[in-house]
Parts: sequence; C-alpha cells; structure tokens
Amino acid sequence: MNWLLSTLGITLAILAIGIALYLITARRYQSSDSVANSYDEWTEDGILEFYWGEHIHLGHYGSPPRRKNFLVAKSDFVHEMVRWGGLDKLSPGTTVIDVGCGIGGSSRILAADYGFDVTGVTISPQQVKRATELTAEGVSAKFMVDDAMALSFPDASFDVVWSIEAGPHMPDKAVFARELIRVLKPGGILVVADWNQRDDRQIPLNFWEKPVMRQLLDQWSHPAFSSIEGFSELLEATGFVEGEVVTADWTKETLPSWLDSIWQGVAIPAGLLKFGVSGLIKSLREVPTLLLMRLAFGTGLCRFGMFRALRNNSLSKSADVSTETVQV
Repeated sequence: MNWLLSTLGITLAILAIGIALYLITARRYQSSDSVANSYDEWTEDGILEFYWGEHIHLGHYGSPPRRKNFLVAKSDFVHEMVRWGGLDKLSPGTTVIDVGCGIGGSSRILAADYGFDVTGVTISPQQVKRATELTAEGVSAKFMVDDAMALSFPDASFDVVWSIEAGPHMPDKAVFARELIRVLKPGGILVVADWNQRDDRQIPLNFWEKPVMRQLLDQWSHPAFSSIEGFSELLEATGFVEGEVVTADWTKETLPSWLDSIWQGVAIPAGLLKFGVSGLIKSLREVPTLLLMRLAFGTGLCRFGMFRALRNNSLSKSADVSTETVQV
C-alpha cells in the first residue's frame, strides 16, 4: 500500500509539473525565429520523432474512420493526399516543392514511391539536418532552409506545390498564398492540407471557443489559423488560379490522431527509459494542447482543410491581395 501511494504521489507530482510548464512556458508566436527555434528544439531532443515517426502531421484513418496503427495512418495520409490531388497521374521526374517539410517524411514518399524530384523546405536548420540524415542515397529528395513567406525560388519553378500543416505558422496568410502560387508553373498543381478555424464570419466564436483558440495559438507558435473559406479566397485573389479552388474537409478522417498521439506515450514505455523524467515532463506538457485540439476539431471549432488549385497560364498577372479575409 505504501508503495502504491508513493507511486501515485510521484505520478501526480510529475503531472503537476507538466501542467505548470504548460501554463507558464507557452510558445507564443513572436517571429519566424520563434517557429524555427521551436522546431529546432523538438528535432534535437528527438522525442517527437520517437513517438510520431518521420511524419509530423496527422494520420488518415479512412472514410469512415477505422482503427489503424498511428504511424501507418500518417504514411497513408500522404498517399491519400496524392490521390485526392490527382498527383498519382503525374509522370516520374515531376518537380515538387514540399513547403514546411519537417524531417522529410512526405518528401521521401513522394520521391521513392512516385518518382518525383522533391525539394523540401523548412525554416528549421535542425529539421533540414535530420531530413537529410534520414534520406537514403538514390532517393530524389533534397532539403534546405527557406522561409515560406519569401521563398528563394524564381517564379514558376515547380510542377507541384505541396504543403501539410504549415499554414498556421504563417503570420500573413495572403503572402503565404501568393508565395505558394508564385513558384508554381503554369498548369501546375497546388495541394495543401491544413488545420483551419471555423469561418467566424458566419458563426462568431462563443465564450468558451475564444480562450480555447487562444491556447491553441499560443502553445505551438501559431499566429493565426485561417478558415477553409478564407484561405480559398486568398488563393483565388492572387489572380493566378485557374477556375475555383477545390476544397474538402478531412476532419473525420484525421480526428483519431489526437488521442492516438497521446496513447503513443503509454503504448511505447521504452520512451521513459530513453528520455528519462525530463522527457516524460516534456511529453506531459503537450497533453493539454493535444486534448484541446481534439476538443476543437471534434466540436467544429476547427476543421482539417484540403485545398487543390491549378495555376493559370499567366506569368505576369498581378492582383491586390488583401488580408481582410483571414480568419483569426
């Protein structure tokens, strides 16, 4: 009995420390440097990769969703996104830029399984280093540090622009949309997957949604979420989109990821031996945000948006892109 009480006391103490850290060490967005520093830290300590694998994004659990291994769901997401975007019909050698590539999981699948020539960009030097280490010789994927708000590539550089869950880190969604379209060749395809807020022009946030949204922004270096409708409008407002932006809502397909990401810590106890008490505390620190994400996506406050657009044939057309439609 004494041992049980002692164990319970230690567990509660660690949990209290984790919650305290969560409350007093928010990673509020300050600049692109704060995003880079956060990802450098997560990459260097290796905890996120240990539990989440090489894909730092949600998984796809099917439609309707079914039980699936967490890491398998993540790689399945990439293949589902390829099919949804029509990229499986493209030829080997197609040039792709993966904007916000993380440690390169998606880039490697695009290169190894589809034969694409992939350039992954991230603002984190440590992610570039780790992505390069994980990429086998002969896989046509290379990585570099670059800022999605001011990509270093000339206009019309790539056949495909690909991005997963990078948008919430962008302080100006209109600039982000314009950069994604700018580097796309005429006739090229843009395929984006992102966390989005409900369009509050239609239904304003209520008394409990506002503080929840504030926490989701503050904890993971997010300046703002756009809405699916708002970001579509910004893409079309660039003047470079052929026809309309095609969208889809994959909230149901990805929703199990949030609780599965917490369960990984329980299902893989070797992590405690590998990272020790400090690693456990760091992991516990993220649990409240993961639970809030599950709440937000489960209640409709947030949605998982998919975007597909074709670049028109104009290379010189410009548009006055306003940020007024961005949802905060």
